[in-house]
Amino acid sequence: MSIPIFFSATIDEQADFIELSDETSKHIIQVLRKKQGDFIQLTNGRGLLVDAEITDANKKKCIVKKVSITITKKSDKQIIIAISLVKNANRFEWFLEKATEIGVTNIIPLLCSRTEKQHFRKERMDGIIMSAMLQSQQTWMPVLEDPTSLEIVLKNNIESIKYIAHCEEGEDKVFMAPIAPSTSTIILIGPEGDFTFEEINKAMASGFIPVSLGNTRLRTETAGVVAASLLMNLK
Repeated sequence: MSIPIFFSATIDEQADFIELSDETSKHIIQVLRKKQGDFIQLTNGRGLLVDAEITDANKKKCIVKKVSITITKKSDKQIIIAISLVKNANRFEWFLEKATEIGVTNIIPLLCSRTEKQHFRKERMDGIIMSAMLQSQQTWMPVLEDPTSLEIVLKNNIESIKYIAHCEEGEDKVFMAPIAPSTSTIILIGPEGDFTFEEINKAMASGFIPVSLGNTRLRTETAGVVAASLLMNLK
């Protein structure tokens, strides 16, 4: 049975003991019924993984002793998905979960001309990303940006390879080509109703390459997951 892994934003690498938060302590001791002497793992979401032994099984302030520390270097292959918010927040949250499991490094909620307005609950969404990171046993948590307009993303991007996936017909579309493991890549995924012609043209003028994600028309959140899978598996 695998050792359960938990999130702790502030881990002092020099300290021998770590006091866990009320919420984490309750989950470990009251829900999972872990006891003194049991082992767990902790990560700060920035590459640090701590193997620890429970020394005080207090359901409010559980204390663990560090046994070993592993530091995972951040991958040189950075995958950024700039994806429009959608009307159904549950679908966007589903995308966040799956993109995290796949290994995306950055997610930019995109505001386009046809983006449906919604209340952006960043704290909740960060929690979904954190849970997906732990479930998939990763130690690097994707960065979730604040909602950003397409114009700003086009102006600020510095990625080596830039793609835009849209539904308009055209001979200029290509399938995503293999990329080097050290390459930083961004792909734009449009809203329900797709990007406007003007947005597509602006993106292309900024160096974004139009790409196809397949022969079927995909929902925004599905397109985001397909793009993430393709980019993570291109070698």
